[in-house]
Amino acid sequence: MAVNKTLAAHLALLAAMCIYALSFSLIKEVSPVHIGPLGFVLLRVSGAMPLFWLTGRLFIREKVDRSDLPRLFLLAVFGVALNQCMFMSGMSLTAPISGAIIMVTSPLLVLVIGSLLIKERITLLRFSGIVLGLGGAALLVLTRHQEAGGNADNPLGDLFIFINALSWGTYLVLVKPLMKKYHTITVLKWVFLFGWILVLPIGIWQLQDVVWGTFTTRLWFDVLFIVFGITFIAYLLNTYALAALSPAVVSAYIYLQPVMAAAIALYLGKDTLTWEKPVSAGLIFLGVWLASRTPRTQI
Repeated sequence: MAVNKTLAAHLALLAAMCIYALSFSLIKEVSPVHIGPLGFVLLRVSGAMPLFWLTGRLFIREKVDRSDLPRLFLLAVFGVALNQCMFMSGMSLTAPISGAIIMVTSPLLVLVIGSLLIKERITLLRFSGIVLGLGGAALLVLTRHQEAGGNADNPLGDLFIFINALSWGTYLVLVKPLMKKYHTITVLKWVFLFGWILVLPIGIWQLQDVVWGTFTTRLWFDVLFIVFGITFIAYLLNTYALAALSPAVVSAYIYLQPVMAAAIALYLGKDTLTWEKPVSAGLIFLGVWLASRTPRTQI
């Protein structure tokens, strides 16, 4: 049974990374041109929150202890409010290359945060895997940037993306103990309820400025996919995986995003196969495999 749960967790993370690989281009089609970044965060949370509560009502009727509500509120701060607001705001300001490089530091941050907050062991295998994956992701991102030319950096946008990576890493670490106690849906419905309360006053003014009548069918599809797929399904898959895997392993899967994005671009004929892509992919998959191995040696 333990093996099945572990395999299911890895498959869930692979599915989440496939969704995330599509996310950036879809989000850029909608925001900030049609919806301001903070308004889009509110739209995403407003759409996903009732989906979690409806799913919980229909399938998972589980109550939470009052003593756990403060931790759930804290998870909403790091996992929804700070995470999404900083990501959307940062990507609207900085160059995609800067955002991509900063985001792949998340597994290293998770490793440090996990050792500080929940005393998770930093092992030689896990550390080596994360560093190896970081190298593969950096090679792929940097070479794609050189091919594409790239845009100018924005220090404020870079800072927002770093806060996004730090807050997401904190969320992954803090949510782990609750995943041993509650169902995934139970955790997420409360996290998104508190998150909605937090982002409502921040994003409402941008959402009120949206001219919905100008939306094409393609834009409506993008919005629905981002709300249902990227926000509802991807959060569900990531948090579910934490029931069987450590935060460091879950965060290491972020390295697969540039690989999958490159694979999609190759399939669509929008990119060419160069030596860096298979080398990067090999380093990343080896790094994820090492990070997920049962540790024995502590550093």
